Amino acid sequence: MTKRFAVILAAGQGTRMKSKLYKVLHPVCGKPMVEHVLDNISNVNADKIVTVVGHGAELVKTSLEGKSDFVLQEEQLGTAHAVKQAKEVLSNQNGTTLVICGDTPLITAETMEALIKLHESQEAAATILTAFTEKPDGYGRVIRNSNETVERIVEHKDANEDERKVKEINTGTYCFDNQALFEALEEVSNDNVQGEYYLPDVIEILKAKGKIVSAFQTSDFDETMGINDRVALAEAERLMRNRINTIHMQNGVTIIDPTNTYIDSDVKIGKDTIILPGTIIKGQTVIGEDCQIGPNSELVNAQIASETVIRQSVVHDSSVGSKVQIGPFAHIRPESNIHDDVKVGNFVEIKKAEIGQGSKASHLSYIGDAEVGSNVNLGCGSITVNYNGKSKFLTKIEDNVFVGCNSNLVAPVTIGEGAYIAAGSTITKDVPGESLSIARARQVNKENYVKKLNLKN
Repeated sequence: MTKRFAVILAAGQGTRMKSKLYKVLHPVCGKPMVEHVLDNISNVNADKIVTVVGHGAELVKTSLEGKSDFVLQEEQLGTAHAVKQAKEVLSNQNGTTLVICGDTPLITAETMEALIKLHESQEAAATILTAFTEKPDGYGRVIRNSNETVERIVEHKDANEDERKVKEINTGTYCFDNQALFEALEEVSNDNVQGEYYLPDVIEILKAKGKIVSAFQTSDFDETMGINDRVALAEAERLMRNRINTIHMQNGVTIIDPTNTYIDSDVKIGKDTIILPGTIIKGQTVIGEDCQIGPNSELVNAQIASETVIRQSVVHDSSVGSKVQIGPFAHIRPESNIHDDVKVGNFVEIKKAEIGQGSKASHLSYIGDAEVGSNVNLGCGSITVNYNGKSKFLTKIEDNVFVGCNSNLVAPVTIGEGAYIAAGSTITKDVPGESLSIARARQVNKENYVKKLNLKN
């Protein structure tokens, strides 16, 4: 099998983005656009991927660390110049090289595979990924001869009036015979309006040598979109979000309102789960089967087991068991682990806490830095007082404990198995198992106090 290589062009700053963040690092559905490109290349089994970096080189390298080799384009002198920076890494290799821009996150692995297969089947020196559009302004035009064979590519700024009427455009993605590519790059000049070394000039050089130049036309122009400003970024986000939601629905997930549901590209959702409007699911979140999420919930890097309901709540970097009820208006903060059959009700905040099976915190509680056993009842207004202004401390609540309303458990403290905490108590010492702990001021009634007060007035 022919070896496959890829060169990702990611050296540009992207001035039209008007951002401190370099263009290819802007996220689309939760992932930098250049990472989408690289992941799709990985899915076509590339033997080596080389990313050409320039502006923001170290940040791009960090984003793609372990997935790519890197070469530096110190001056941005054009696309041919950029590819030429990979000479030392690739020029001695035999095989097919895919060249693609790092700002084209919508191109799928399926399109890449079709392009490569056509290129290899025709034994071409170069194959261009093209598309038709009614609005070709700004794109390089694919100029064909009377036999419909690709003759050349002309950049929009260099095109004459007739050439600008052509609606078949160069997407900026190519396949090359690797040896032919690097030989032709040595002949590219910068004799053009921009004074740059254009990669499309390689096509004319190969044609002049009698080499086969082919073209693969994608049926989806949107897939070829390059992102140069915030308007295009928003459109790419919309298109990819629709693609992601469609895949989930085809796999058995019910999304009530796809246009108002925001799911990142790496999220996994089990069948028969229902996603209600206004829900945002991000990062590496995994949701089981038969769940209900939303409306207006946010899940980030969350692990949610089957048959769980999360309503109008936030779960970040935490795991939630099966048959759990969360919300409305609950906040599950990072490093929390909620076991099966738990209830976390309205206005409950949980942070870095273990909540055992069958336990309940039904409303208005803060449980932070805590180990809560099974079948524990945390009454309304229960607080684990975990912070003294300098350090955090652990609260341990063993199985079958009942904590009354408006109780403060001042950490470090342990509540033994089966203990009862009287409502309104502030617990500062360990409570033995099976004990009743009352830690509140004794009630005193001052009879006729109001009458005496009124007499003084």
